[in-house]
Amino acid sequence: MSIACSPEESTSGLPEVHPPVAKIKTHEITAKHGHVRTDNYYWLNDRENQEVIDYLNAENAYMDTMLAHTKGFQDQLFKEMRSRIKEDDASVPYKLDDYYYYSRYVEGGEYPIYARKKGSLDAEEQIIMDGNELGKGKSFLNFFTSVSHDHNLVAIIMDTQGRNFYNVMIKDLRTGEILPDKIEDIRSSAVWTKDNKSFYYSIPDTETLRNYQVKRHIIGQDPSQDEVVFEEKDQTLNCGVGITKSKEYIIIGSGRTDASYAYFIDANKPGKPKLIAPIEDNVQYSVDHAGGDDFFIHTNKDAVNYRLVKAPISNPVKENWKNVIPNRTDVFLENVDYFKDYMAVEETKEGLAKIRIVKYAGNSEHEIEFDEPAYSAGLGYNPAFDTDIVRYSYTSMTTPNSVYDYNMESREKELMKEQPVLGDFDKNNYQTERVMVTARDGKRVPMSIVYRKDKFKRDGSMPGWIYAYGSYGYSMDASFSSARLSLLDRGMVYAIAHIRGGQEMGGDWYEDGKMMNKKNSFYDFIDCSKWLQENGYVAKDKLFASGGSAGGLLMGGILNMAPEVYRGVIAAVAFVDVVTTMMDESIPLTTFEWLEWGNPNIQEQYEYMLSYSPYDNVEAKDYPHILATTGLHDSQVQYWEPAKWVAKLRTMKTDNNNLFLYTNMDAGHGGASGRFERLKEVAREYAFVFDILGISK
Repeated sequence: MSIACSPEESTSGLPEVHPPVAKIKTHEITAKHGHVRTDNYYWLNDRENQEVIDYLNAENAYMDTMLAHTKGFQDQLFKEMRSRIKEDDASVPYKLDDYYYYSRYVEGGEYPIYARKKGSLDAEEQIIMDGNELGKGKSFLNFFTSVSHDHNLVAIIMDTQGRNFYNVMIKDLRTGEILPDKIEDIRSSAVWTKDNKSFYYSIPDTETLRNYQVKRHIIGQDPSQDEVVFEEKDQTLNCGVGITKSKEYIIIGSGRTDASYAYFIDANKPGKPKLIAPIEDNVQYSVDHAGGDDFFIHTNKDAVNYRLVKAPISNPVKENWKNVIPNRTDVFLENVDYFKDYMAVEETKEGLAKIRIVKYAGNSEHEIEFDEPAYSAGLGYNPAFDTDIVRYSYTSMTTPNSVYDYNMESREKELMKEQPVLGDFDKNNYQTERVMVTARDGKRVPMSIVYRKDKFKRDGSMPGWIYAYGSYGYSMDASFSSARLSLLDRGMVYAIAHIRGGQEMGGDWYEDGKMMNKKNSFYDFIDCSKWLQENGYVAKDKLFASGGSAGGLLMGGILNMAPEVYRGVIAAVAFVDVVTTMMDESIPLTTFEWLEWGNPNIQEQYEYMLSYSPYDNVEAKDYPHILATTGLHDSQVQYWEPAKWVAKLRTMKTDNNNLFLYTNMDAGHGGASGRFERLKEVAREYAFVFDILGISK
């Protein structure tokens, strides 16, 4: 390969910079039904190969060289975004038994400090774990904690590579002592039993990274002796472990994209798991318990928009499921939380969140009111059972993340915290809109838009940025971002397209954007993009698009289908080599992903995936400016997918637009760790866009 920054003289008199060119090494991939594809860059699938590392480093060096003139602007953007963050910030404490738990940051600290106070918020603080101490000398850290029911022990669960492999250590909160127990490479939280002497956790298969076993660790026991409580032998299923609201039952759940099933264990008397109901194609269910003799089960069994049923713990088979909240054609049932006298029900209607309070006595109900046209609201963390207070979160594209405590009896709400945005931020300077875009097949697609009022002109002259995800039934919320203000304050119109493949408009919205309907996600996004241009919100030559992971697949798809619509695209940790990945059962995102994307062993599904797979459909034509990002240690979308895609684009595209690949050599799927380090990556992305627009400050 040629290395970035080779100094040939250009017509401008400055050294001409050449991008790296990956070697072509022909590799054939044959499907079980006989179709053969040639992959010239398959060799990049080897992170132990120094030639691969050299290529990734060369791409990083090329991008750094090409964007060197924006370095000062990147620093400005970073400082600007950081200056809006209250560095010594803290979460709203939640009360559990006699303790108040919270997390906080210190000025300059990258990581949270988990802490608590006993009896009163005025009591002396006890630090559970200081992330800044834990992160010393580490290039990456992601960690969380799980406290035992008696509040004496805490499991500290940490990933120091970015591959979602967590190591566990146990701290005695009475003495501060770290116990000898050390468990490596788990993929879950630690779920404690009621006697506080043991906890459950799940571990991955070392090849596919599929969670396949649940184990129980007894404090003081050698982890090598931990009992396997459950093993999922079906390679299309991924298992995990949790606990019910009542804390009476451990739930082991196992599932894939389209189906799930569960077992339960008495948390007071750990024993053999008992099956709730067997797996059934196209049926998802999750289980909770709020006291009494019944389980509550949230399911799409005979309910495309989900329903809530109850079933006797003594015999919870599907034949005994009885409706509590039935399926409704116009309302999607997202989630339910349970209290002694109430249920708090989180729902979506016409793409907007609703929270409904149901009182058991008399079966009376009411809704919590929200006023803005586009917003996000959802139930918060509510560990207490015997209370009239439910905590919920609220945000919009103009309102910072807010936490409310709502009295379900008096119907009074109290704003506990609105995330502070330092500087001269005034939410009244910004306007949010929600529109319904008619897609090419007649479906109406919601889109949330925000802009700064005094910068906006609906005359087709504005620069714009559109974002979406559109997979796995994940709904993209119209939420606030303080970093995004750096776009809006420079005149950018920002939009979130709630495309099919998500679940904003119900269960059918998801089904209509997966498997053999996947192209609807791409079409919806393109149609929303054109709507912004055709309705004067954004200039036809100033629209940028972004998406990450499965949203990176979206970016790759729209680049092949409608490159002329976009001035530039940012594709983060992009899943762009769909067919090859789905054919390789040894890597993550494979067998239990077949019901999201397709099974390549079935020719019809193989051919459909092949028809949109971004890597396979790169052509000799003009593409807009592209920034692709990845992480060397990404275990969800392997780094070689974006690397191969960029290598192929370099040889095929017929334009002179920028094409950059940035690989974080120390991180995984989530990018840089630490609240400030991530902002440096955002600043780079913003500078990439602003440079194309000719904005330099």
